Amino acid sequence: MLVASSMGATAFQRGLDAMHALAHPLRALYDAHHGTLNAVLMQYVLEANRTSIEDRMDVLARYLRLPTPGFDGVLEWVLALRRDIGIVHTLAELGMDEARADLISQMAVIDGAAGTNPIVFEQSTYRKIFINAVRGQL
Repeated sequence: MLVASSMGATAFQRGLDAMHALAHPLRALYDAHHGTLNAVLMQYVLEANRTSIEDRMDVLARYLRLPTPGFDGVLEWVLALRRDIGIVHTLAELGMDEARADLISQMAVIDGAAGTNPIVFEQSTYRKIFINAVRGQL
């Protein structure tokens, strides 16, 4: 069981990406729910990764049989799903503002999950994603 548990934990670490790299410091600094943070951050991280994941989104849109193809169809689907289950659109709605943007982006860039993002983001990119998520700007 120990070996199986370790293998599962190792597999779980693959592909946590920028969403988790931002959610971890936000959880620590704001005591917000990790899953909710990931759900709020998803659209902003997807958009920041767009150039690297667009081809895979074509496949996903076809698999899900979405009416709009490609990246835009997947993004529309994510936004609709979030709205349907009651996930807020911005980090501001969770009580966060831009005051700690520098600290959060510093923490995100060194987070272990950052290394699994499709694009290696610099601190300035994490800062931009965070601010976009606070303001609700895609």
